[in-house]
Amino acid sequence: MKLKFLPWLLVVASLIGVAVLYSSNQKQEAELAQLRPASQELEQLRASLPDTNQPQAQAQNDELTRLRAENADVLRLRNEVRQLREQNQQLNRQAQTAQAQAQSAQAQADTARANAAQASAQAQQAETTVRMQVQANGCINNLRQIDGAKQQWALQNSKPAGTLVAPANITPYLRNNVLPTCPAGGIYLLNAVGLPPTCSVPGHVVPKGQ
Repeated sequence: MKLKFLPWLLVVASLIGVAVLYSSNQKQEAELAQLRPASQELEQLRASLPDTNQPQAQAQNDELTRLRAENADVLRLRNEVRQLREQNQQLNRQAQTAQAQAQSAQAQADTARANAAQASAQAQQAETTVRMQVQANGCINNLRQIDGAKQQWALQNSKPAGTLVAPANITPYLRNNVLPTCPAGGIYLLNAVGLPPTCSVPGHVVPKGQ
């Protein structure tokens, strides 16, 4: 008897399983039907998100591009500033070198001027010394001529020592019959016979024994 009812039991169990499965499917379909609008709304939101974010992304890209351009300008300006600083340092070094050279040249010029002034002073002193010596020699030669004329006049006219002598007495015995003058502007004193003539300029003296 139990075996006879077994197929029916299986059929009933199958029907119950089908009913349960159908009921479960209906519930899933109902849930899917409820979730479908939310899914569609989510898809719409997803679809709208790129459109909403696109202007912001574009703005960010534009800002990034601007910042990169500004950064490139900053780097370029820094490079230019560095180059200008190096050029300025080089110019300062050149200016310092030129200033040092100018100071050295000025010192050399001052030294040359001092040497030239010293040489000029020495040359003038030497010239003065030579001129004075030439004048002294000329004066001493004149004094010798005057003394010789005095002696000759005294001898021919038998004038003793101590006799006063006038210029007219001795001019006939001088060259060109003229009493010479001192090249330095000194004044001659004929002095008496037996005494040598003298000049008012110091140093214009006939050496003794000559």
